[in-house]
Amino acid sequence: MRGHGESDTDAALLRAVADGDAGALATLYDRHAGWLYARLVRRCADAEVAREVLQDTFVTVWRSAAGHRGGEAGGWLWTIAARRLVDTRRAQERAGRIETAPLDTSTPSAGMPSAEERVLAGLEFGDVGTALDRISPELREVLRATVVDGLTTREAARLLGIPEGTVKTRAKRARAELRAALAQLSPAPASGGLV
Repeated sequence: MRGHGESDTDAALLRAVADGDAGALATLYDRHAGWLYARLVRRCADAEVAREVLQDTFVTVWRSAAGHRGGEAGGWLWTIAARRLVDTRRAQERAGRIETAPLDTSTPSAGMPSAEERVLAGLEFGDVGTALDRISPELREVLRATVVDGLTTREAARLLGIPEGTVKTRAKRARAELRAALAQLSPAPASGGLV
């Protein structure tokens, strides 16, 4: 196993991880864990859950590095982390339904998802989530970074490895495609014969 440094690209590191190089995984972790954790904490107020999701993310990277298509790994890593977070929330919700409800419902349970978490879950699974799945992946990535995660154009550009102008262009196209996909999911009611 060779040493890994700042000059290694994410793609080269992921190829090494796919070949079983634990040092390459450690370098990827050092390079990306900080910002991934910060984004996870923004979407989930429970720091312990965010740490577990971060760990699960890199376990998934270890297992599926061969599936990465090359280039910078930021968007790919965030997709994995976001999916792990959604899976964790689903598991928590299932566990919450199994447990009996507390007698005093005036105090929210520490394990209950926040309003923001419920809205984000709705974005993943409701009509918006279905519509997002219908637009192209590069447009979907930009929307998730700028709208769902609240990143600035500059932050999204850095995360996705594309120029800021491309982020702006894709965001505009993504909104138009998302509107069209949503319209197909729930067409407007007929307006009494007027066209």
